[in-house]
Amino acid sequence: MPAYIIVEIEIHDHETYEGYKKLTLDTLKNYQGKFIVRGGKTETLEGEWAPERIVVLEFPTKEMAKSWWASEEYAPAKAIRQSSSATKMLLVEGM
Repeated sequence: MPAYIIVEIEIHDHETYEGYKKLTLDTLKNYQGKFIVRGGKTETLEGEWAPERIVVLEFPTKEMAKSWWASEEYAPAKAIRQSSSATKMLLVEGM
């Protein structure tokens, strides 16, 4: 069953965050992950929600998604993201 990581990001240091974006793509390959949404323009349809940046990643399974998130490959990029932004990250199973 596919799994998705949904991330809401508020960037505090845009210059440093660019380094995160450059590193992340290569870390997904071993986990068969891919970007579905990567910072595209958003439009609020209901409620009060105006995120600065939304990212959605797809993985074949939730186990692969969690393995990627905890991996040594992703750790340097994760450290950059955590130092340059505030994030909310959710793992959800697909259909």
